[in-house]
Amino acid sequence: MNITLWIVQGLAVLAFAYGGWLKAVQYEKARAEWGWVSSVPRAFVVLIGVAELIGVVGLIVPQATGIAPIWTPIAATALAVVVLLGALLHLVRKEYREVGVNAVFIALAVIVAIGRF
Repeated sequence: MNITLWIVQGLAVLAFAYGGWLKAVQYEKARAEWGWVSSVPRAFVVLIGVAELIGVVGLIVPQATGIAPIWTPIAATALAVVVLLGALLHLVRKEYREVGVNAVFIALAVIVAIGRF
C-alpha cells in the first residue's frame, strides 16, 4: 500500500507542479492555455499557483523525511479543496472538460489524504 501511495503522490506532484508553475511563474503561458485565467485577477492566479507549489512540497517532503508527516495528508486535503473550488468556477463558466480534469486532480489528492491519514 505504501508503494501505491508513493506512486499516486508522484503523479499528484507532477500534475500540481505543472499547473502551479504555470500559474505562479509563467502567467502569460497559463493565460494562453486556460481561458479562465483571463477572467480572474492576475494576483489571484499567481496566489493559486504559489499555493499549489507549496502543496507540492507538502505532498512529498514531510512523508519522505519523516519530519511531521501529518503535513502530507493536510497538504493533500488543502490541494483537493483548491481544485474543488476551481471545479466550481469551471462549472459556472460551463467549462465541463476542465471539470473532468479537476476530478482527476481531486481523486489523486483525496487518495493521498485518506491513505496518509
